[in-house]
Amino acid sequence: MQTDLFAQETRDVSLQDGAMLLGGFAAGDDHALITAIRAVAQDAPFRHLETPGGRRMSVAMTNCGTAGWVSDRSGYRYDRIDPDSGRAWPAMPSAFRALAARAAAAAGYADFAPDVCLINRYAPGARLTLHQDRDEARTDAPIVSVSLGLPAIFLWGGDTRAHRPRRFRLVHGDVVVWGGPARMIFHGVDALDDGVHPLTGAVRYNLTFRRAL
Repeated sequence: MQTDLFAQETRDVSLQDGAMLLGGFAAGDDHALITAIRAVAQDAPFRHLETPGGRRMSVAMTNCGTAGWVSDRSGYRYDRIDPDSGRAWPAMPSAFRALAARAAAAAGYADFAPDVCLINRYAPGARLTLHQDRDEARTDAPIVSVSLGLPAIFLWGGDTRAHRPRRFRLVHGDVVVWGGPARMIFHGVDALDDGVHPLTGAVRYNLTFRRAL
């Protein structure tokens, strides 16, 4: 297994109208964010969801906030109750909420107040195929996506799944924000490579903030 400290690459990139990659934007908050992830996972452990077609997702996930995104044979949806525990999802940590608002504002989306955060955990080999985020009631609000830990290749596609995606390397602390004309763009994550990060070990965490309800 390769060990790599992954020196931060600081750069901002416009992906298209309405979408921005903010290089290293969350790096200064990384310890607080990772501590908060672990606290959420104590109350709502990571799990591998099942798709409506019966396939096990390679990415493990959990949620915090007013509701959580869930998937099973009955479909994709947001639910205020964690189906594994029968309890409400953990409250969104203040460090999450503050970072999401700042990142959205930096990308041109003022007054973003997310009500949910999807927390994805990628182990080597895990991937996320091209998809749209379309289960939210508030598609007028942006998506804020935070990368922590191992680097990943982010796939930025087009208005249809057939559009060949561009590839962007995301490293620890990078934040991608998209909304407006870019809100329904197909996007994904290529299979994660092996590695070790000093703060997260052999995994990558992704925080995805949304207005879902």
